[in-house]
Amino acid sequence: MNTLIIYGSQYGTTKRYAEKLAEISHFPVTSYEDVKTLDDYEQIIYFGALYAGGVKGLKKTVSRMSPNTKLIIVTVGLADVSDKENISNIQNSIRKQVPENLLKASSVFHLRGGIDYSKLNFKHKTIMKMLYHSLKNKPIENLTQEDKALIETYNKKVDFVDYDSLNQIVEVIR
Repeated sequence: MNTLIIYGSQYGTTKRYAEKLAEISHFPVTSYEDVKTLDDYEQIIYFGALYAGGVKGLKKTVSRMSPNTKLIIVTVGLADVSDKENISNIQNSIRKQVPENLLKASSVFHLRGGIDYSKLNFKHKTIMKMLYHSLKNKPIENLTQEDKALIETYNKKVDFVDYDSLNQIVEVIR
């Protein structure tokens, strides 16, 4: 099957996962920003970073796919991927970006990424600072797991990348 790995990455964690899968699978890999057409591909494996309630570049990539292309979506974010509330929020975000008929036929995976506050641009630092300050004084019982993770990791460098988590994707594509 003619397959392409595409990624939408802001600070590099998602790109690292995509490149590692390309190394394992020997499929070509590229940024969504460099994609012109996807007509020649039967399968797209899309790695997208989670930002502000969306999956970076997913909607643009989906709009360039032919209707019969198989899609595998891999989200990468800071939040714990074993938390059901986090997964529900991610899935709702994907539903806003991918037509229902395509989503029903797609496989979706969620991987944990990381963050390095020293590399954030001014806009993202400001957003994270505002979010942190809005959360830090809330009663702990009112915080979600995602909120707690943000507070714990604020202004730090954390890396939850686990290349072994790619094995579940390798099983699907082989």
